[in-house]
Amino acid sequence: METQTDEITVADGTLRIARYGKGDRLVIAVHGILGSLKTWGPIAAALPADHCLLAMDLRGHGHSYRLPGPYGLDRLAEDVLSVVDRFAGPDTVLTGHSMGGTLAALVGAQRSFRKVVMIDGGLPLAVPEGADPERVMQGMFGQAIERLGRTFPTLDAYRTFFLEHPVFAGWRTTGSEDYARYDALNTAAGFRSRVREEAVRQNGRWLASHGAEIGAALEKVASPLALLRAARGRVNEPGGMIPEAVVAEWRRRLPDLHDEVLDDVNHYSILFDARSVERIAAVLTA
Repeated sequence: METQTDEITVADGTLRIARYGKGDRLVIAVHGILGSLKTWGPIAAALPADHCLLAMDLRGHGHSYRLPGPYGLDRLAEDVLSVVDRFAGPDTVLTGHSMGGTLAALVGAQRSFRKVVMIDGGLPLAVPEGADPERVMQGMFGQAIERLGRTFPTLDAYRTFFLEHPVFAGWRTTGSEDYARYDALNTAAGFRSRVREEAVRQNGRWLASHGAEIGAALEKVASPLALLRAARGRVNEPGGMIPEAVVAEWRRRLPDLHDEVLDDVNHYSILFDARSVERIAAVLTA
C-alpha cells in the first residue's frame, strides 16, 4: 500500500503523520500508550480502495518522541485536534486503540464525525474511589516502563526482544515486525524504544485520575459511537481488558453504543490478526 509520511506543526514542534492509501474517504487513527502510527498498517491495508487512513505518532512516541511534555490526554487531544482540523471533512471516521480510544472520545466530544470507533479502550478505567493514581499507573504500566529502559547492541536484538513479549505469541506478522523496527531508536548506548518513559507515566496517571472527564466526554459524543473489544487482555490473559461491569454500565448510559467482542485476540493482536483486522475495517467503512 502506498504510504506518505509528513510532519505537521503543533504548538511546540512537529508531529509525524502518515497517510496510507489514496482514497477520498478518510479514517483518522490514534494509537495507544506505548504505540506508534505503525499500529495501523494492517488495518489501513484492509480498507477499500476508496478509503485512506491518516495516522500520527503522538507526542513522546514514535518519530514524535522529541515533542516535549507536559503530557496527559488533555495535551494529546490538542495535538489530535490539530490533525482533525487540518484534514477531516464531514465524512471522516475517527478511531483509536486503547488510550487512543479515550482520545477519540475526548476529540469526538468536540467535533463531528461520520462515526467514532473505540478499539479495546475509551471507557473510564475501573479505579476504586480514593485510589492513588501513581499506584494505579504503576500497576498497569510498570512492567512496560521497565522494558523501555533496556538497550540492545543491534536492531535485530531489539526486534527479537520486542517480539518475545507474550502478547505476540503465535501471531507474528509483517505488521508486527514493521511495528517493532519502527519503534527502535539507535542511541550511543544501543537500540531502545522510542517511547519516552515520562510520557507513559503522565498519560497513565491521567487515565487513572480523570474518569469523570472521560465519562463526560463520552456522553457528549454526538456521532455514532462503537466499541470493539478483544476477548483477551494485555498479556494474552482470558477475560479482556475492560471489565464486563464497566461495559454494562456504559451500555446503559449510552443505549446507542455499538458494543462487539472479537474472539481469539488480545489487546494488541486485535490490530494485527487477519480476521480481527477484517472486522475492524468493515466497521470503520460500513
